[in-house]
Amino acid sequence: MKTALIQQRYCGSKEATVARTVEMIETCNAELVVLQELHQSEYFCKHEDTRYFDYAESYRDDIAFWADVSKKQDVVLVTSLFEKRTDGIYHNTAYVFDKGEVAGRYRKMHIPDDPGFYEKFYFTPGDTGFEPIETSVGKLGVLVCWDQWYPEAARIMALKGAQLLIYPTAIGYLECPKERHDPLCEAENTPEERRKMREAWIAVQRGHAVANGLPVITVNRVGTEEDPSGVLGGIRFWGNSFVFGPQGELLAEASQENEEILEVDIDLAASAEVRKIWPFLRDRRIEAYACLQKRFCDT
Repeated sequence: MKTALIQQRYCGSKEATVARTVEMIETCNAELVVLQELHQSEYFCKHEDTRYFDYAESYRDDIAFWADVSKKQDVVLVTSLFEKRTDGIYHNTAYVFDKGEVAGRYRKMHIPDDPGFYEKFYFTPGDTGFEPIETSVGKLGVLVCWDQWYPEAARIMALKGAQLLIYPTAIGYLECPKERHDPLCEAENTPEERRKMREAWIAVQRGHAVANGLPVITVNRVGTEEDPSGVLGGIRFWGNSFVFGPQGELLAEASQENEEILEVDIDLAASAEVRKIWPFLRDRRIEAYACLQKRFCDT
C-alpha cells in the first residue's frame, strides 16, 4: 500500500496552511495520505482562550472540503478536525475520507492537560470507542496524539481487526520565555531531557507495533509556534514522523526540522506472517486482566 505522511509547518493562517496541505497532497503518489493533528490551524492549546472555539464553527464545511480533496486525488485521507458538537461540547476528531466518501471518524479519547498542552479546556473526551475504520485500503486503527501513550488503545484496535495503527500528533519541546528566567522550564528542556522525551515517544509506539504485530504510522507537525499569552516561549514541534513495520522495523523516518512528504510502501500481508512467528495474541491470559478495568489495583 503506497502511503504518504504529510509533515507540515503552520503557515500563519488557516487559508495559507490548508493551501499548502493541498499542494503537498497533490504531489503524493499514494493510496493512503495521513495528515498531522489539528492540521488546519496553529496548535491553539498552548493556553486557554475561549476565542479559539470559533475555529470549530466551520466544522461541517471542513468535512465537505476534505472529502472533495480525497475525491479529486482518489485517495483515502486521514484528517484531524476541531469538531463542534453543540455549544460547550467540542471534540478533537479524526475524519477518514475514502475517495470522497466519509468512511468513519474517531473522537480523541485520552485528553492531556500539561503546560503548553491544555487540551482539557477545549476537548470533551471521545465517545466513539476504539473502532477500526473500514476503507478501500484496509481497516485503519485511527487514534490521536495522547492516545499513543496507552497500550490499551492500540491493543483494542488490534483485537477488533485493525490492519495498521495511525496516530496524527502534535508534540514538541516547550520553549522557555525569552524575557524572564524560568528555572523549572529550563531544567526540563536541557538537550538530554529533550532527547529522552523524543526517544520515549518513538519507543512506546514502536512497542505497539511489536506487541500487536501491526504497522504503525505517526505524523507530527514541525516548526516553532509562539505562545500568544507569553507564559511560554512557545512550542518547537520536533517532526520526526515515522512508520514502523509489524516487527518494529523502521520503514521510514522524517527529519526533525523540515516539512516533508514521507512516502513508504507498507505490506499489510506481513502482519499475518509475523503473528505466526510471534503469536502474542494467542498467549494472552485474558482471564487474569480484570485489574485493567480499575484506576489502580490497590484492592
